Amino acid sequence: MHQGVAIVGYGYWGPNLVRNFNQGGRFRPVVVVEANPERLSRALMEYPGIEGARALEEVLGRDDIAAVAIATPVCTHFSLAEAALKAGKHVLVEKPIATTAADAEALVALALGRKRVLAVDHTYVYHPAVQRIRGLIQAGELGRINYVDSTRINLGLFQHDVNVLWDLAVHDVAIINSLIDERPAKVQAVGVAHLSGGIENIGVMMLRYASGLFVHINCSWVSPVKVRHMLIGGDRKMIVYDDLSPREPVKIYDSGVVARTVQERDRLMIDYRVGDVYSPRIEQKEALANCVADFADAIRGQGTPLSSGRFGCDAVRILEAAQASIREGGREMELTWK
Repeated sequence: MHQGVAIVGYGYWGPNLVRNFNQGGRFRPVVVVEANPERLSRALMEYPGIEGARALEEVLGRDDIAAVAIATPVCTHFSLAEAALKAGKHVLVEKPIATTAADAEALVALALGRKRVLAVDHTYVYHPAVQRIRGLIQAGELGRINYVDSTRINLGLFQHDVNVLWDLAVHDVAIINSLIDERPAKVQAVGVAHLSGGIENIGVMMLRYASGLFVHINCSWVSPVKVRHMLIGGDRKMIVYDDLSPREPVKIYDSGVVARTVQERDRLMIDYRVGDVYSPRIEQKEALANCVADFADAIRGQGTPLSSGRFGCDAVRILEAAQASIREGGREMELTWK
C-alpha cells in the first residue's frame, strides 16, 4: 500500500506543503484538495505529477491516502482534522491546531484513540536556528534563562477569523515552548483593534513562570517595517535571534548581569559582565522540510513529532488565556498544567 497524502488548501501556505510533500518520494500519490477551481488548476499545472480533488470527502475513503495535511483558515482546522482522524488518516494541521483548547484536546484524544499521528506545523520549531538555540540551552551554555523578549511586527496580511496574537504570537509561543520545557503559570495580554470588526491588529502578551522566567511578546500587523527579533537572556550568556538575517540569524553574547548583595552597604549591587560575541554556523535547510520529514518518520513509527498534537494544544491554551485577558482589560490569567 502506498503512503499517499492529501493536502487540503492551495492558498497562501498550501503550495509550500505541496512542494515539500512532493519532494523525495516519501508520499505517493500527492493529492491537492481545493474547492477553488482556479487554484486547483494552478496546482495541477505547477506540479504535473499530482492529483486533484474538490472536497476532502473525495479522498478520505482511499486506501492509498495515509495522511492529510491541512492548510485552510483557522476556523476550519478542527472540523477537517476531526474528519480525517475519524477516517483513520494521520494528520498534519497548520498552526494553531484549533481555536479553543477544548477542541485541541478533543483532537489529541481522538488521535490517541485511533492510534494515528497528529502533528501541528509550527514551522519555526523546526528552523535550524531554533534547534541550535535549544541545543545551547539544554547544554547549559546560557545558564538560567531569566527572560525572553520577542518582537514580531510587519505591515501584514490581516486575518478575518483570528487576531494578531493567534496569527503571529503563536510562532513565538511555539518557539519558546520548544526551548523551555516549563510552561507559563500566568498569562496577561492587551490589544487594540483599529479597523472595523473588532479583531486586534496590535497585541502584547506577557508570560510568567514559576521559575521566575518572564516572557514579553510584541506583535503588530500595522508596522511600516518587518521585524522578527527575539532576545533570550541567561545569567551566563545571552542570545539574539534575528530571523530576517540569513547569514547570522543567531548571535551569542558572552555577557550577563549578576546581582550581589554588599552587606556593608546593605543594598543591591549589579555586576555587568561583557565578553565576546560570536555567530555559530547554522545549517541552511528549510524548516518546513524538517517538519514534513519529522511527520513522515512518525508515521513510520520512528518517534513522536517534535511539534505533536499535545505540543500544539499547549500553544492554544496559552493563546486562549491571552484572548481572555484581552477581553477582561488585561487581567492576569492563571494556568495549571497536568
